[in-house]
Amino acid sequence: MKDANDTMKMVEKQHNRNTTRFEENSKITNKKMDELGTFELNILKSFDTFSDIIEKIQNRPEFKEYKMEGVQLPKYDAETIKEVSVGAGVLLGGLGGAAVGTAGGFAAAGATTSAVMALGTASTGTAIASLSGAAATNATLAALGGGALSAGGGGIALGTSILGAATLGVGLLVGGAIFNVTGGKLSDKAEEARKQVEKEEKTINKICLYLEQLNVAANRFYETLRCVKQMYDETIAKMKYIVYDLEKTDWNMFDEREKMQVQNAVLLVQLLYKMCQVSLVNKAENEDGMNSVNQKEINNTIDSAEEVMRKVA
Repeated sequence: MKDANDTMKMVEKQHNRNTTRFEENSKITNKKMDELGTFELNILKSFDTFSDIIEKIQNRPEFKEYKMEGVQLPKYDAETIKEVSVGAGVLLGGLGGAAVGTAGGFAAAGATTSAVMALGTASTGTAIASLSGAAATNATLAALGGGALSAGGGGIALGTSILGAATLGVGLLVGGAIFNVTGGKLSDKAEEARKQVEKEEKTINKICLYLEQLNVAANRFYETLRCVKQMYDETIAKMKYIVYDLEKTDWNMFDEREKMQVQNAVLLVQLLYKMCQVSLVNKAENEDGMNSVNQKEINNTIDSAEEVMRKVA
């Protein structure tokens, strides 16, 4: 009975270590993903300023999709840009009281999802459009297929379910008293609990590795996105000066340098829009599976962004 009691104490300590490690990794990664998700939504919301300026320019050309070696950006679509801007604005209004991991869900799934688009087109009157604040955020998360780390579901859910299972048998000893259990049965229970915690630890190791990889990827992606956004802001400021201060609203009045500023702004909008489409997380194919970091697309997108920034600079 003493051996069983010692085993149970050891198991409980190991379980607590596993729980703490899982929670700490989850907290760090959720924070970074929330930061990235909020940043992406703010970028999409900022497209309304660009839309207002470019619509004042008459006789402007049609800006086609951009292609160069290793880089392809979608064709500029004014209506799509407006829709994601409105949708992102609605969501940002509801993030204040949202649970941890909510904004991270949009980064995990790609902020320019059909759900965000739906909020944009919904300004005409669908059910989701009548919602505001947290209600709109929750409805959109439902459309995405769930919240926390978010839109990533499986791997995290798997972790929390395993954590609860390891407590089996712990608590058989209460205040030193043993209730209707012989020494042999108690040893069996202690051994069963030990095996469960070992199984738990292997699962937690996998989940923590996934969270660490996602945190690193989110940091890299955020930094690249921040650099593109800074360049975009500088270009928008130049567009404002041309249209509002110089009062040039006809494309034919623009000199070559001014035309280049507008073309660069369109290029950066296309790039930012594409970056916000990237899903950082590949969802597991089944509920019991493990999510994975979408490393290939993240790397390709970062490479494309750096190439476009070199061109614009």
